[in-house]
Amino acid sequence: MSNVKQLYYPPILQRLINFLYRTPKSKLKTYKRFGGYYNYQKVINGNKQMKRAAYKLPISPSYADGLPVYFLTGKKYIHQTLFCISSLLKVSTERFHFVLIDDGTFTPAIADLISTKLPGATIVTNDQINTNLEKHLPADKYPVLHHKRSVYPHIKKMLDVHTAGISDWKLVLDSDMLFWKEPKAMINWLKNPDSPLHMVDTVNSYGYSPALMHELCGSEIPKLINVGAIGLNTTTLNWDAIEFWVKTLEEKEGTSYYLEQALSAMLIGQTPSVVLDKDDYKVNPSAADLQQTANTLHHYVDLSKEIYLKNAWKLIHE
Repeated sequence: MSNVKQLYYPPILQRLINFLYRTPKSKLKTYKRFGGYYNYQKVINGNKQMKRAAYKLPISPSYADGLPVYFLTGKKYIHQTLFCISSLLKVSTERFHFVLIDDGTFTPAIADLISTKLPGATIVTNDQINTNLEKHLPADKYPVLHHKRSVYPHIKKMLDVHTAGISDWKLVLDSDMLFWKEPKAMINWLKNPDSPLHMVDTVNSYGYSPALMHELCGSEIPKLINVGAIGLNTTTLNWDAIEFWVKTLEEKEGTSYYLEQALSAMLIGQTPSVVLDKDDYKVNPSAADLQQTANTLHHYVDLSKEIYLKNAWKLIHE
């Protein structure tokens, strides 16, 4: 047994330590990763410019009989959602039905912006989500999932979207993506979905050991699943199993930022899937990728946020 004692600080002192030490240290680490303070400020300013530019984007119509595409979005991300949709319609003449799931931060102004820029889009409000959850995932039966939802917003992309009804097969897109060519593989899947769909990551990002994941779901864990674009069938999701998986994963190996991605990998397992070409639907693209815009889709994660917020969106808005 370790003889190291866990230090306890009163709440006021803990907040002071966070303010004076931990928060500045975290910010310094972020500045360093993005090339220093001034370059990081350019990234932040790019995001502010993108938010303003979202109001000037052309109207992107949504059709009730269109191919359904889902987004979990809100105050921090609605401008990115609008740019993602605008980039899609810029390269495709298909009719889409955009379904926007409130991440809990919708305001009347956001609802008005959606109605103006995405006429015909379906908005699933926070009240509707709570009703859906009570119907399909009651808190007394799924306490772990409800707790995770309160502390880990990423899991709403699974819980809130897949209790929303509308369609059985659901293609959920992250907002921090831009289309550069028509996504034919994705569209073909939307027209006839019969197996899961996902992107390919640059590194395994599950946050849990493959051995434990395998033990829980009973299947070999596929490598490199990225959920920037993830297509699953709501009717096949076993919520009892997912509740148990989350409980056991965290009891044995702690919490992880990548829990949602781990759960998606466990749900897919060895099921034959549509795997989007990693060189065409690209995760974490480089500046050279952006210059060429030869790929179909870019998912701007990690350090590629810099080229996304400083440059990429402007090519959609030009």
